[in-house]
Amino acid sequence: MRVGLTLPQLRGVFPIAPTPFTELGEVDIEGQRRVLDCHIDQGVAGICILANYSEQFSLTDDERRTLMDVSLEHVAGRVPIIVTVSHFSTRIAAMRARQASEAGASMLMLMPPYHGATLRADERCIQEHFGAVAEASGLPLMLQDAPISGTPLDVASLIRLAKSVPAVRAFKIEVANTAGKLRSLIDAGGDAVVEPFDGEESITLMADLDAGATGTMPSGLLPDLIAPVVSKHLAGDRAGATDAYRAILPLINFENRQCGLRATKAVFKAGGVIESDHVRHPLVPLHPATLAGLLELAHEVRPLALRWGR
Repeated sequence: MRVGLTLPQLRGVFPIAPTPFTELGEVDIEGQRRVLDCHIDQGVAGICILANYSEQFSLTDDERRTLMDVSLEHVAGRVPIIVTVSHFSTRIAAMRARQASEAGASMLMLMPPYHGATLRADERCIQEHFGAVAEASGLPLMLQDAPISGTPLDVASLIRLAKSVPAVRAFKIEVANTAGKLRSLIDAGGDAVVEPFDGEESITLMADLDAGATGTMPSGLLPDLIAPVVSKHLAGDRAGATDAYRAILPLINFENRQCGLRATKAVFKAGGVIESDHVRHPLVPLHPATLAGLLELAHEVRPLALRWGR
């Protein structure tokens, strides 16, 4: 199923699905299905797969293809799926894009091409890169503006990209001063900016919603508790959104500053969603004290993931 560029505007919470492994480090396919079912039960607006918080950087090409096919087949259109296709090589990114489109993805997400600390593409090559991905897939694209790429993308260059490659209609901004950048992007981009999102575990969500964000892409830890923040704010109930956000901010902060991608896996294991919270080396498990602190905060607000499989 090719959704194409006529996909309705995406709004709300689109968590990044973690990739579960067994204790021996093998991909847990049945665990992946359970992760996706848990996300849908969390009431999410959609799901992003194969992103950095999915540990895409530790997957083989074959594992990546299998996970994509399993995920899209299992979700079966229940919610839109955004597939991450980032790669330095334009040829490989376009190949991934074509495969995702053929498998039924609703949208693709990718960062500008980079490799290591210094290998970057200039603006013309970035436009060509995104253009090739758009042509290969026929799908709308979300640009991920994240510090990990090391590629500076000012608002003017983002608008030029959207105008040169109209498929680039969504922007996930997760850099310093995200709210300021979102506000400038929305003001300058007009109709070219269809989906202004933030990310980074929704750590600056209220400021970003105030700036005009219409969606957020957090981890899979607590999207059921983040969703009311977004829906209340979009409905004009800022006070209600603030109260909802205040209740969950300690857990979001702890996840963001102490745990990273390991937080979702730890809570999913505690809640019986997955059997193992294994991360592939050189990532290492959470320290027991950090894990205890995470679970203490999680128990205070009781996200669905903590009780989904129990």
